[in-house]
Amino acid sequence: MRNIPVNLGGYRLRIAEAPTMKTRKDKDGREEIVTVDGVTRYVVSLFVKSDGAKGEEIRVTLETDPGEGFEEGQLVELIDARVSPYSFRNDRGETVSGMAFAAMGLKPAA
Repeated sequence: MRNIPVNLGGYRLRIAEAPTMKTRKDKDGREEIVTVDGVTRYVVSLFVKSDGAKGEEIRVTLETDPGEGFEEGQLVELIDARVSPYSFRNDRGETVSGMAFAAMGLKPAA
């Protein structure tokens, strides 16, 4: 199951690392910018916290350019937030699993 809608309405989302273009290493170990259908992906690190809870840092892939003006410490909201579970075997034969967060975009908190 992929792209499960997520309701983060009861949480405060604070930028831990400002949005940047998403990159990955190619087969030769060089950094390359991630694009899907010619559209550059971005990534942002957010600290997610609700009242009375400790909080958690997550990385979110953004499907659109968030634009200028997003800085560390700023409260934001995700547009069309989703999560996808994943599990795979890496090159060492270990099983790696987790949750990948994605959103259409980012906007300042109201």
